[in-house]
Amino acid sequence: MENSALWFRQFGEPEQVLTLEQTPLGPFIPGTLRVRMHYAPLNPSDLIPITGAYRHRVFPPRIAGYEGVGIVEQADLPEWIGQRVLPLRGEGTWQRWVDCPIQWAVPVPDNIPNELAARGYINPLAAWLMLKKWSVVGKSVLVTAAGSTCAGLLAQWAKKQGATEVYGVYRSAQHLPALVKSGIIPLNMNDGHGIADAAARVEVVYDAVGGELATLMLDHLNPQAALISYGLLSGKAFSPRGKNVTARRFHLRDTLAVTPVEEWQGWFISLWELLLQTQQPEVAVYALEEWRQALALFREPGRQRKPLLSL
Repeated sequence: MENSALWFRQFGEPEQVLTLEQTPLGPFIPGTLRVRMHYAPLNPSDLIPITGAYRHRVFPPRIAGYEGVGIVEQADLPEWIGQRVLPLRGEGTWQRWVDCPIQWAVPVPDNIPNELAARGYINPLAAWLMLKKWSVVGKSVLVTAAGSTCAGLLAQWAKKQGATEVYGVYRSAQHLPALVKSGIIPLNMNDGHGIADAAARVEVVYDAVGGELATLMLDHLNPQAALISYGLLSGKAFSPRGKNVTARRFHLRDTLAVTPVEEWQGWFISLWELLLQTQQPEVAVYALEEWRQALALFREPGRQRKPLLSL
């Protein structure tokens, strides 16, 4: 039996260095689950490591992809057979078969659709944990990259948690109607004065952009406010110190590294029900062989749909 997988064997732009390769499926490893993958999404966190941005800890040759959903087809324990799971923190997920250590497999409840389960890890867990660590109850909030999946979850869940108001910095005008419909106060990325004014008023900022935008906000935040940096979509670093505030860093992998498996497995019990009540972008499904078309959609400014690879 053969496996198909998207590999990167050197750093570079994903369009140039990803290759779809077929290799014989190796023997089953006791203590793991062999998962036949169904869907895997395309996220910035999947693509940025391919460029070499995290070369100190992620290096080729490697199969791409960090999340997705599949069904267990081989296991030591028969009760796992047929169970849908998220195979986390193992091999890359942009492949047809994933061998996952049992402790890293998250069972998916029957009432969760595959298209939702496939994107139920990175963005939802990051947003949920940030809101848990930096509560926004009774506070005003600002999110950057407001059209992105994680920022959308942060904004919705912040309002649900009891935030008094939520500002959203957007780049593409195509995101504006959805932001307004969700009750988010929109701020254009090019409106420096508006962003500075909002930064001076809010109490919590969740920033996924970094660069000049993060520097601008840090320079105008009040001393009691918090800026949480969880991404660098701009590709540019920034000084973590502003006039009055020092940025705080959040990375999902750091949190998972110091959390007992039983605890973070339990987080998903809360997440699944929350996700069923949450508005998310529609999906566009592409066969694994159509990965270039999926990447092209991902790159579209102001896109309204989430590309999923059907594996």
